[in-house]
Formats: sequence, structure tokens, C-alpha cells
Amino acid sequence: MKSLILSLTLIFLFSCQNKAQNSPKQQAVKTAEPIEVPMSNGKAKAYFASGCFWCVENIYQHVKGVEEVISGYAGGHTKNPTYESSNTGNTGHAEAVEVIYDPSVVSFATLVDVYFGSQNPTQVNGQGPDRGSQYRSIIFYQNDAQKKIIDEKKSALSNKLNETVAAEVYPFQEFWIAEGYHQDYEVKNPQNPYIQNVSIPRYERFEAKFPELIKN
Repeated sequence: MKSLILSLTLIFLFSCQNKAQNSPKQQAVKTAEPIEVPMSNGKAKAYFASGCFWCVENIYQHVKGVEEVISGYAGGHTKNPTYESSNTGNTGHAEAVEVIYDPSVVSFATLVDVYFGSQNPTQVNGQGPDRGSQYRSIIFYQNDAQKKIIDEKKSALSNKLNETVAAEVYPFQEFWIAEGYHQDYEVKNPQNPYIQNVSIPRYERFEAKFPELIKN
């Protein structure tokens, strides 16, 4: 009976998430004009969603030219999302990161390479054990030049793998900073079982692929 109830609950939640993802409000997010974030003190910002933001934050923090990475929420149709509300799948948001970087050291194109090279690019609605629309892969573009880079790299990867690449491509609208305890989570909680068994192995796989991009 418990397994039946759990199955029905999961079906209901999955149905709600799909409905939320395909709502008119969510469709409007996907077709809106992108908002370009101005540079500040020579630093630019880029936005990515790829599973748990603890993992993605840690990966980008190790990349040369990246000054800071902030965990948060993006891609949805509601204001002021929280960890609890985004986990319902009804806000449309995904766990995302804001990458603050020096474009004279690392290009946006390289950050996109890091993005695809640090995930399972064909997994839909999640990464590894993290499943649900709040963990889906999204790359956000702020202008036509960025969109062109993303589309070309996504297409090339799809042709190389001969599979569909799951990452969605959204115009950037707004980034909502996550709760304080999520920031620098891996650094502050190195013994957490999730960090030990999921986040650290994911980073190590990335490091092995791109040793030349890692900070000294």
C-alpha cells in the first residue's frame, strides 16, 4: 500500500511540474526579450542551471578567471522563490548559479564548455540523483551573441553524441539569490554525505577533463 501511495504521489507531483513548466506564464519566460547585465569593475556575469546548485557552484569556483559564484534560482515565472517553493516544481524556477568572471581571462564560450563538460548533457529534468524540473539544465543568454555561442555548442555536442542534449536555452530575466546556508555549501560542509558521494565526484570528473582550466 505504501508503495502504491508513493507511486501515485510521484505521478501527481510530476504531472503538476509538467503543467507548471508548460503554463502560459512559463512560456512567456521562454520567449521574453533577454536582459543584459552590465559589467561592473571589469567583471561580467553569466547564469547556468545544471542540477544541484551546490555542485555547480563548486565547479565554477575552481575555474580560472571566475571571481565568485552565487547559488540561487532562475528561469521561473514567480517572484521571490525559496528553496521550499522551487522544490514543488510549481514556480518554474531551477536551481541556478550566477558566475561573476573576468572576460579578459575566461570567455563566455569557455564557461559554456565548462557547463556541458561538467554534466550528463542528455539527462532530462535533473543531474545524477537529483530529479525534477527544479534540477533541469538551462543555459541563460543575455544577447544574440551569447545565444549563438550556446546554440552552436549545443548542436555540435548533439551531433557528436548522436543524442538530444537536454539543456534548455532561456533568455535571462532575473536571478534570485538563494538562502544563506546554500552559499559555499561544499566548502562549509565537506563531510556532508551528498557532498562526499555526489558533489565531489562530479567535480573530480570535470577536473580530469579540463585540468588546464583549473585555478592553481
